Amino acid sequence: MYRPLMVVIMVIVEVFAGSPAVFALQSGGVEIGDLESGSVVGQSFKELPVDLELQALEGVGGKSVWYPPVAVLNMVGRAGTPVLLKVTNATKAEQTFGLSAEENISAPTTLNVKLTLKPGETKYIGIPTSDLTYVTAGSVLRYHSLTDKSVLGGQLMVMK
Repeated sequence: MYRPLMVVIMVIVEVFAGSPAVFALQSGGVEIGDLESGSVVGQSFKELPVDLELQALEGVGGKSVWYPPVAVLNMVGRAGTPVLLKVTNATKAEQTFGLSAEENISAPTTLNVKLTLKPGETKYIGIPTSDLTYVTAGSVLRYHSLTDKSVLGGQLMVMK
């Protein structure tokens, strides 16, 4: 009689003890869109301040670069407000954009953003706070071109 009751209690304890890890690994998810129509975790992009602006620029000798080469995002004391990145292609060619952790320190659940921008196009990336604090393996993310390795990328340092 006590054995089935103990099994039920142990299952309940296991479920509740393991749930924070499950929620951390299945966080909100990154949303990509326009300023007018985009939203992340139920908040419209229009209502959020832009935390960082990243641009693809034509550098010296026609070589494209993602600017700035290093960006810092301060998450200290942030009360759960999603992060909003503005990504603009100021070059004359189509650019691909990737934002992720370094491959050698990233888990399968790590933040990984991929998008393509036409010349002159701007997109907004909404990132839930949980994706930057729980899922990201390290404090440094890399932004780069997904298709052209000659395009100089940069690093996004996340202060937690």
